[in-house]
Amino acid sequence: MVTPSEDAKPIGATTTALSIPLAGAGDDLAWTIVQMRAGARIVINEGLIKAYQAASSPHSIRALKSDVEAFDAWCRRANRIAVPAAAETVADYLDARAGNGSRPASLARYKASIAKIHQLLDLKDPTQAELVKLRLRAIRREKGTAQAQARPLRFKGPVRDIERDKPRGINIRGLLEACADDLPGLRDRALLSVAYDTGLRASELVAIEVEHIQEALDPEARLLVIPRSKGDQEGEGATAFLSPRSVRAIAAWAEAAGIGQGPLFRRVQVRRYKARVAVKGRSIDSITARETWDLRKTLSRPAVPARTEYDIGSVALHPASIGPIYRAMIQRAFDSGALADLTADDIVRLLKGVSAHSTRVGLNQDLFASGEDLAGIMDALRWKSPRMPLAYNRNLAAEAGAVGRLLERLK
Repeated sequence: MVTPSEDAKPIGATTTALSIPLAGAGDDLAWTIVQMRAGARIVINEGLIKAYQAASSPHSIRALKSDVEAFDAWCRRANRIAVPAAAETVADYLDARAGNGSRPASLARYKASIAKIHQLLDLKDPTQAELVKLRLRAIRREKGTAQAQARPLRFKGPVRDIERDKPRGINIRGLLEACADDLPGLRDRALLSVAYDTGLRASELVAIEVEHIQEALDPEARLLVIPRSKGDQEGEGATAFLSPRSVRAIAAWAEAAGIGQGPLFRRVQVRRYKARVAVKGRSIDSITARETWDLRKTLSRPAVPARTEYDIGSVALHPASIGPIYRAMIQRAFDSGALADLTADDIVRLLKGVSAHSTRVGLNQDLFASGEDLAGIMDALRWKSPRMPLAYNRNLAAEAGAVGRLLERLK
C-alpha cells in the first residue's frame, strides 16, 4: 500500500465512486484513474495530476485517457488487474491489440500510456519488464515497423521536374483552380493553399488566427506566426512563409465571410432552397351552388427563386475535418474535369490514402525534388529529427539515386 500524501486520495481494489475536485480536463483524467480496475489500495496524488495536466497539451491528455480506458476495458473482460498491472498482463494486452490489427507504432503508444499512468500513480512501471520488451520485439519482427504513409498532395502531382513538367494526377494546382467562388469554395481554396505553403499538421492548421498573419518583406506575401506545434510543446514559436497565392485566397475568404479576427478557418453551413413557381388562385362554387368563394387571394402564391444561404461558424474547424475536406475537394475537381488524366477507378483508389497529412508529405517531396537538402527541409517544416522527412522522401530518393539515373539513361 502506498502511503497517501496530504493532497493524495486512495482508491480501493474495485471500482470506487470518488469525487476528485479538479478543474477542466483534469476531472476526466482523474475520474478515469479512479474508475480503473485496481488490485491494491492505490493513491491518487492530485498535485502530480495537476502538474501533468499543466505540462501536457489537451491532445496528449485525451490520448492518454483514451488509451488507459481501452486498457482498463480489456482488463475487465479478461479478469485482469489494470493498476498496478503485471508485466504478463501488459504483454498479453499488446498481443491482443496486435491480433486485432494494431501496428507496432500504435502498440508503442499504448505501452507508453500504460507506463505513464503507472508513473502518475507512483507505481512500478510494468512496461520495463523484459517480457514486455521481448513480446513487443516479436510483434515488430512479425509485422514489420513500416508505417502507412499518407498519399502526398504535391503542387503539380507526381512529376519528376517540378518546374517544367505539366501537372498530372491529383495536384494542388488543379484542386485550387477547381474551387468554386462561393463561400465553401473560397474557404477550401485558402485552406489548401495555406496547408501546402506551410506544411502544417491538421491541429496546427485549424489553430491559425487572423492575428497570426504578419507582413513580410515581399509586399504581396505574408508571414505566419505559429505559436505552438506538435514539436514545440513549450511554445517557443516558429514562422512560416505564405505565398502571394495564399495571401489572395485568405483575403478573398476573410472578406466574403466577414472574418476580421479570431479563427481563420471555420465551418460553413449551407442551406439551399428550391425555386417555387407562381400559383394563381381562382373562384369556385360551393357544394350547394348557393354562393361563390373567391380564393384568388388565399391560394395565390408568388414565384420564389432558388437561393442559397450560408452560416459561418464562430469557432475553428475540428482537426478531424481536414482530411474529409481534402477528399471532397478532389472528388469535386474530378467531377468538374479538372483531373482529366485520371479515371473514376483511379480516384477511388487514390482517395483512400489522402489524409490531413497529405499536404505535409507533398511539400516534403516537392522540396526534395527541387534540390533542397535535408537540413533545409527540416528547417522549413520544423522537423527536429531527420527520420520522418527521410521516410517521406524514400521513394523519390530511390528514383533519383544511382540505379534510377543509370536505368533512365539505358532506356
